[in-house]
Amino acid sequence: MTGRKRIVLGCLLLGIGFPVALLVAVVVFLHALNPLVLGGGDEHNGSIVSSGKRREYLLHIPARHLGGKPAPLVISLHPAAVFPTVQRATSRWNDLADREGFFVVYPWGRRISPLPILPSLPVWPVESEAALTEEVAFIADLIDELVRAHGVDPARIYVNGFSNGGAMTFALSCRLSHRIAAVGTVAAAHVLPWSWCTDSRPMPLIAFQGTDDPLVPYRGGASLGYSFPSAEGWAASWARRNRCTQLPVATQLGGATRLDYGGCAEGADVRLYTIEGGGHTWPGGSPLPRLLVGRTGTEVDATREMWEFFRRYRRPL
Repeated sequence: MTGRKRIVLGCLLLGIGFPVALLVAVVVFLHALNPLVLGGGDEHNGSIVSSGKRREYLLHIPARHLGGKPAPLVISLHPAAVFPTVQRATSRWNDLADREGFFVVYPWGRRISPLPILPSLPVWPVESEAALTEEVAFIADLIDELVRAHGVDPARIYVNGFSNGGAMTFALSCRLSHRIAAVGTVAAAHVLPWSWCTDSRPMPLIAFQGTDDPLVPYRGGASLGYSFPSAEGWAASWARRNRCTQLPVATQLGGATRLDYGGCAEGADVRLYTIEGGGHTWPGGSPLPRLLVGRTGTEVDATREMWEFFRRYRRPL
C-alpha cells in the first residue's frame, strides 16, 4: 500500500472505526448514511478558490447579527468521513451562535476516496505535509474571505475540531497561531507527534476526551494502526508550550473531571475535561450510534464550555 493510500485509509478509519476488510462497504454505507444521520447532508452555501482549487464551506450567520459591528467567528472541523452538516448537527454550534451573536463556519475537508471506484468523503490529511500545507492555506483564505465579506472580527477567531478535525485543529494552532485566539478539541485523533509543532507561541486550549473511547484510547496506545498519546500527557505537553507555572488543579463535576493549568504565558490557559465512560462522541451534543463510537456524555456541554472559554481571549492585531 502506498503512503498516500495508507494516510487516506487511516483517516477514514479514524472517522468510522471499521476493519480494513469492510472498507469498501463502509465507504459506500457512510456516503449513503451521512445525509440521514442527524439531518446531515452533502451541502454547502459558500466556496472560495484556494491553492488553485475550489473549496467549500457551510456558513451560519447568527440571527442577532445586524451588520456593522465585527462579530467573533468559530471554525468547527468535522471528523474524517463525516459531512460538515453532521458536525453542525452533532455540536449544535448554531443554536448557541444565535443566542450569543457569533458566526460559525464548517469547512469541507479534502474530498478523498481510498479507491477510484468508491465515492469520496471529506478528510483532513494531516500526515501529508504537502496536503496539510494546502489545508492550512484554505483555512487562512477562508478567514480572509469571512473577514472581508461578513465583518468577522479578526481578533476573535476560534477553531475547534472533532476526532480527525481535532488533529487538524492542533496543526492550525501551530501554523496559524497569529490568526487564531484559542482552540478546542473533542476526542482528538492526534497522529502528528508533539515535536512536529515548532511554534512556541502560547495558544489557549480546551479539550474533551472520554475514558471509554473505542477509537482513540484515553490513556494512549495503539489503535487503528496508529500510536496515540494519552489525553493527560498531551494536555501536559500543551501546558509546557504555554509556559504554565501552576500545577494542574482537578475539579470533580459529577461524572466528569476538569483539569486546569494556570499561570500560563499571555494568560493562555490549558483545560482538559475527562468524561468518565464517554466514547468517541461530542459531550452534551446529539448522540451518535453508541454501538460504533460509545456513550455520548451528558455531564458537560462541550459547545457551551468551549464558548465560555473562547470568549475570554482575543488575538492582538
